[in-house]
Amino acid sequence: MRSEETVTTLDPVDVRLGARLAELRTEHGWSLGELAERSGVSRSTLSRAERAEISPTASLLNRLCGVYGRTMSQLLSEVEAEPALLVRAAEQPVWEDRASGFVRRSVSPPHTGLRGELVEGRLRPGADLAYGRPPVPGLEQHIWVLEGALDVTAQDTEHHLDAGDCLRLRVWGPTRFRCSGPDDVRYVLAVVLP
Repeated sequence: MRSEETVTTLDPVDVRLGARLAELRTEHGWSLGELAERSGVSRSTLSRAERAEISPTASLLNRLCGVYGRTMSQLLSEVEAEPALLVRAAEQPVWEDRASGFVRRSVSPPHTGLRGELVEGRLRPGADLAYGRPPVPGLEQHIWVLEGALDVTAQDTEHHLDAGDCLRLRVWGPTRFRCSGPDDVRYVLAVVLP
């Protein structure tokens, strides 16, 4: 497993995220060891993430979301203020996984009463983002490339998407997003809970 990036100054979002991760583990009555067994993430990494000593990667959050039965947007929304009906572009939460070159903007705020959400993703050239399992089995995704080129692998099938292309699928197993072009790729991910 890749080591997680160390944070030199405490990011307020990482602090709230770490506290929420610790709350979720406590709500389930699990020790760090039990969560490590369920998630496949080391106890030390889990502990450091809960204490905001590291900024968790997308892969780490995806593993934890899978264990807790949440999408990443749901988890991130739990550490933000109560979602509004209208979110101006300047107010949309942005989260960056510096280690993988992934930037995620929560375009539409997740809401417990709704099943769908929109996410903008950006990957640098050569960036390769792999998820071992979906946070929620059967999660519906629509991936619409706005700029650049994106290779998506799902259910052992690779799909090459250029600007304007849209891939629709239900996610049951590992997925992989790779920026295959010489420029950044920017895409919209529509996520719908089953």
